[in-house]
Amino acid sequence: MPDLPAATQRSRVRVPLRFHDGYAVDAELVTFHGLADGQEHVAIVLGDPVPGTTPLVRLHSECLTGDVLGSARCDCGPQLREAVERIADRGGVLLYLRQEGRGIGLYNKLDAYALQDQGLDTYEANAALGLPEDARDYTAAAQMLRALGVTALDLLSNNPDKADQLRALGADVRDRVPTGVFTTPHNVRYLRAKVLQTQHTLPLAELTELTELPTG
Repeated sequence: MPDLPAATQRSRVRVPLRFHDGYAVDAELVTFHGLADGQEHVAIVLGDPVPGTTPLVRLHSECLTGDVLGSARCDCGPQLREAVERIADRGGVLLYLRQEGRGIGLYNKLDAYALQDQGLDTYEANAALGLPEDARDYTAAAQMLRALGVTALDLLSNNPDKADQLRALGADVRDRVPTGVFTTPHNVRYLRAKVLQTQHTLPLAELTELTELPTG
């Protein structure tokens, strides 16, 4: 098992979560000391795991535009909402990771949006800015899971890189559970690029058909 620097729990606080559609659930928010990247990542502990079962875990990268402002240019907000309910029903953890724009930061992400408006896809736009397609490193996520005592998990994600990185960091990822598919006329090219460039498990034929429809 890789020799990860040890992280420890800093605080735990009970927070009632309330979503715009009326869904409500209580969660425990956990903060940490000693995370490798020095960022203020937060674990959201949801539900009551049944003894002997594998907890459901999602690594969710922060997205101000999607999570907070409801932007239709990505699927982050709907994925966050879905993940909270699915994890609460089964028992597990959502790691909310401060990795805006796949790790390039908010300003760079908005610069990339401007290039996407000129016809580039999300990965081409990052490259044109001299930035990596995906700068995320999940070492801190692995530290958080270990500090929470989560050694085996099912990962709620369409992104194979998340499972690969966690396994390389010593986590026992038993299964990768796909999220829902949340398409809008504004994000379908973005979702299709994720399939073609980074092998996300999304229905490519359906996304291709949608890109050919008029967006009004």
